[in-house]
Amino acid sequence: METPNVPQSARDRAQARLASFDIMSTSFFLSRRSLRPAARSGMPRWQDRLYIKLARAANDATDYFQIPTGRVVEVGTQVTI
Repeated sequence: METPNVPQSARDRAQARLASFDIMSTSFFLSRRSLRPAARSGMPRWQDRLYIKLARAANDATDYFQIPTGRVVEVGTQVTI
């Protein structure tokens, strides 16, 4: 199992090209989905709620990719399931 480290990978690639890389002058753009239950759905209501709770419990992309939280811009959408 790999543990991706985006800042380290970016730094390594920049050094390979003899370029400088400053993590504190870089912005990372991530998407965030907010799930909402639909009024009418093909699934029973309890399954909708279970899916939404599991999605909320998932790891945050910032933590997973080891991106500094102060350098992240999140763009969000609401999805009705």
